[in-house]
Amino acid sequence: MATNKELTELLSSELGVNIQNRRPHANEIFKWQDLDLLPHSSTDTLLCEIFEWNGRNWRSTGNNLIGFLFSGDALERIKKQLISIPKNNALIPDFEFTKTNLLEFGLGIPSLFNIGIKGNISNAKDFSIKVNGVTKSRITNIDAPGIEILRNFSAFTLSKTKTYRKNVKFNYLSTALFYAESVEILLEKEAATDLEISFGTAGVSVEAIENSATKKNFKLTYSGNQAPFAAKFTKGKDFDIS
Repeated sequence: MATNKELTELLSSELGVNIQNRRPHANEIFKWQDLDLLPHSSTDTLLCEIFEWNGRNWRSTGNNLIGFLFSGDALERIKKQLISIPKNNALIPDFEFTKTNLLEFGLGIPSLFNIGIKGNISNAKDFSIKVNGVTKSRITNIDAPGIEILRNFSAFTLSKTKTYRKNVKFNYLSTALFYAESVEILLEKEAATDLEISFGTAGVSVEAIENSATKKNFKLTYSGNQAPFAAKFTKGKDFDIS
C-alpha cells in the first residue's frame, strides 16, 4: 500500500508543485483528485444523491437517483446496499486545510467535520484542520448495487424523459464519497480574541493535545456512521459509473 510520502510525491509530480516538509494543502488535494466539498455534513448523505450547481456553490436537491429508479421493497433493498458499501483507502495522503484554505473554501468547512466555530476565524493567529486516513465509498458498474442502478437508469432515461430532464440530466450525482478517520484541529489566537471551537462527542473520541487560553489543539477520531466531507460529482447526462 502506498505511503503518505509516496502519495505526496505522486501529487507533487502530477501537479508540478514543490511540497517539502509539509502536508499537501486541501486545494492541492481537491485539484489533484477532482473533488468537491459537500455543502453540508450529514450521516445520511448517500451515493447517488442529486446536487445542483448555481455557479458558486453546491446544493442538494433533496433527491436521490434511486428514488426515481426503484419503488417499494426494491427501493429499500437498494438503499440498504448503498448504505452498506464499504469504505476503502482513498489513496490520498493526509492533508491540511490551512487558515488560507478555510477562508478560500468557505467558513462552513469546520462543520463538515462536526466542529463548531464561535467567532471569526480570520481573527485567529493560525487555524488549521489536518485530515488523516481518508477513505472512499463509490459505486461501480461491476458491483452491486451499481449494476442494477445503471441498468434501471438506462431504462429510466428512455421511459421517463420529462422526469429525467427536469431532475437528473443537468444536475450532478455523487458517485464517490470521502471520509476522514480522524482530524486534528489547531487554533492559535490572542488571549482576548473571542474565538472558540466545539464539537459533538457522539461517535467521536477526543484527545486534547493542548488546551490553553491562546492555543487549542485537539484530535478527533471518528467511529460508527461517519459523515462524508467531500464527493466526486458526475453530471446526470454523463452518468455511467465506469
